[in-house]
Amino acid sequence: MAQKTESTAAGDRIAKVMARAGLCSRREAEAWITQGRVSVNGQTIASPALNVTAADTISVDGKPLPKRERTRLFLYHKPRGLVTTHADPEKRPTIFEKLPRTMPRVVSVGRLDLNTEGLLLLTNDGGLARVLELPATGWLRRYRVRAHGAILQPQLDALRKGVTVNGIRYGAIEATVDRLQGGNVWLTFAIREGKNREVRNVLEHLGLKVNRLIRVSFGPFQLGDLPEGAVEEIRTRHLREQLGERIATEAEIDLTGPITMINEPEDEEEPVQPKARGRAKPQQQSKSRAEEARPKGKAKQLRERFRTSDRPATGRAKRDQRSNRPKRKR
Repeated sequence: MAQKTESTAAGDRIAKVMARAGLCSRREAEAWITQGRVSVNGQTIASPALNVTAADTISVDGKPLPKRERTRLFLYHKPRGLVTTHADPEKRPTIFEKLPRTMPRVVSVGRLDLNTEGLLLLTNDGGLARVLELPATGWLRRYRVRAHGAILQPQLDALRKGVTVNGIRYGAIEATVDRLQGGNVWLTFAIREGKNREVRNVLEHLGLKVNRLIRVSFGPFQLGDLPEGAVEEIRTRHLREQLGERIATEAEIDLTGPITMINEPEDEEEPVQPKARGRAKPQQQSKSRAEEARPKGKAKQLRERFRTSDRPATGRAKRDQRSNRPKRKR
C-alpha cells in the first residue's frame, strides 16, 4: 500500500500552503485552524486534515491568504532580551516587533531563546524553514560561549561521542577551549541537532554556568560583522548555491516567483533627493544599513557636539563677533 503524502494530485495540505505563503509555520497553521481562524471557500474549518488547490479560496482571520512569492532568506543579528515568536503570552518583546517595516512576512528557522544572541535565519517560505530545522539536514550550528567555571579540553573532547543529560540524548558535539577570562572561560561549541537549550544543558552537566551565548553561524551562513539588530538578505543566486540541489528539491523552493516590495508608511518617508550626475563624491554617498545601525563612538559624539555653534568663539570668529556688536551711545 502506498504511503499517504501531503502533496497529492488533489492538492496540498492546507497547513503546508499557509506555511509556504510565509504567514506562519506548519505547526502554527494547524493551531490556527483548530482555533477556528481559517476558512476555505467561505466555510470555517476545524481540522488541518484537508487538501486544497489553487482553485480554493483560503482566508485567515477574514483576510485572503497572501499569494506565494519567491523564496527569500534573511540573516538577522538577534539581540538579547527578545523572544523568537510572533505573539508572547507574557507580553515580552519579540524579534518580529523589531524588524524593519519593509520586511515581508517571515518565519524563523528554529529559535534562539530570550538570552541567546547572534545569527537567526528568517524566511518567507515555511517549507524551507521546516527542512532547514530537520536534524537530517545536518547543518552545523556554531556558537561562542562564555561560561563561569573551569574545564579542560579532554572533558570537551568526550562530547564527540554524544552525551545523555537528564534522560535526553544529545548527538556528537564539537567543543574547544578558546581562552580564560577571570573566573570565566570562552568556548567554541558546535552542534547539529539544535535541541531546546542544548548548549546550556550540556555545559551545566559539565559544571559550567553559561552567562553569554552567541550563535555565529548556521550551516554555510555566517554572522560576520552584521550589527546587532540588523537584517541582511541573501541574494537569490547565492541562496541557490548554498542550499544545494537536495535541500532545494526537498523544500520545494521557488526562486523565480515575484517579489512584492513593501514601502514605509507615507508619513515616515524621507524626501526624494535629486540624482547626482556623474560619479558621486565620497561625502555624498549614502551610508549602508550596517553603518547606520552601528552606534557612534564617544570620540565621534564629542566631535559632533563641539561642531555646533554653542561652543565659544575663538580667534577670527571672536573678533568678528565683537565687530558686529552695536556701538554703545556716549
